[in-house]
Amino acid sequence: MAQLTVRQKLGFGIFDLGGNMLFTVTGFWCLNYLTDTVGLAAALAGIAVMVGKVWDAVTDPVMGYISDRTKTRFGRRRPYLLIGAPLMVLTMWFFFTKPAIDSVSLLTVWATVALMFLNTASTIINIPYSSLTPELSDDYHERTSLNGYRFGCAVFGTIIGAAAVQPIVGLFPNQTVGFSMVGLILGLIIAGTTLLTFFGTKEKTNHTIPTEPFFATYKVVFTNRPYVVLLMTYALHLTGITLLQGILVYYTKYIYHNEALTTPAMLLLLLTAMVFIPVSVLISKKIGKKRTYQICFVIIATACAAIFTVGHILGPLFFLVMMVYAGIGVGFSYVAPFAMVPDAIDYEASRTGDHKEGAYYGIWTFVAKVGQSLAVFLSGMILDIGGYSADAVQSTSALFAIRIIIGPVPVVIFIGALLLIERYALDEKTVNMLARQRDSA
Repeated sequence: MAQLTVRQKLGFGIFDLGGNMLFTVTGFWCLNYLTDTVGLAAALAGIAVMVGKVWDAVTDPVMGYISDRTKTRFGRRRPYLLIGAPLMVLTMWFFFTKPAIDSVSLLTVWATVALMFLNTASTIINIPYSSLTPELSDDYHERTSLNGYRFGCAVFGTIIGAAAVQPIVGLFPNQTVGFSMVGLILGLIIAGTTLLTFFGTKEKTNHTIPTEPFFATYKVVFTNRPYVVLLMTYALHLTGITLLQGILVYYTKYIYHNEALTTPAMLLLLLTAMVFIPVSVLISKKIGKKRTYQICFVIIATACAAIFTVGHILGPLFFLVMMVYAGIGVGFSYVAPFAMVPDAIDYEASRTGDHKEGAYYGIWTFVAKVGQSLAVFLSGMILDIGGYSADAVQSTSALFAIRIIIGPVPVVIFIGALLLIERYALDEKTVNMLARQRDSA
């Protein structure tokens, strides 16, 4: 397959400016918005987020199955970008607009349903988008480059999501109105980048449509050993990252009594990550994707351990330095797993001849989101057990709960991911051999 042009790579990658903006806003602010603005107890907020995420996870394989079997003049994936763009605006605004409900039970139901709507809209665009990756290139290093552009755009989206929320909220008379405008404005940006990718990419239209029933399709996915190893590693990866994202605002607000520190901390983390994404692409060409991926786990785990051990003693400056250090690890975490997924998919396609990218990416996001939902639920429960009370002076046990969530829990998770990915067996030589076999078939 011919190399992709810069315009084609940007057309593909721009989607994730909006996609990662959504990931960042919900990851950093969802739990805090529900506890400190909507007024739910931490445990109830955690349950609402968990149920919304589990629903999201369940719909992902369904969307993958549907997109694999879609046949239009635009291809199998791109039509759903057109359908999902306006839904993102409506559901973002709906979730971030606090309703006039006094009942705690009804408010919990509203939060759960609103998240289910938002996550369904996200599924409609994200699964078909991710499934485009193997169809655009089958070259080992070109896929790394393609995902380098994708996650370069993703970091810009993450920076906007991290930096924009507090300033937008501050423009309005209270947090309730401010968060409603956050939902509307960021929803429009997400829809815009989705449409740019719809118009900026082309996909194959001559695929054979799979005919297997739903469960038979996904049974095959789990026989692909390299994919399963990578899948479980990424689930651990996202679980750890979600824990860190969700607790960051609590850490700055209650450990340092400086909530305004949240935005510069996020920006230092993400700007550093942006710098190191292209570095990770270059290093991946030297040492391989797996080793590059492992670097991220080592760096982030040691940063978490340092923050837990002495962050509350050495103060905000040390914390910000650790954000820069952790940002190096985050930069190394973006490209590698998404450049490895199409390799693992091709491994199975070389044996069966079937192209089930949607099924693979459906399961990929299903397992990842289950991990995310458990992380948010765990955070809410640990805060509740510690005696957390929104917008109050926290007890010693509540402060320790916040430190536990930013330290030992993610450290254990990242070490587990580091050890698990060691079992991933596909390297450049194997992937290129599979490509030659397909070309000669």
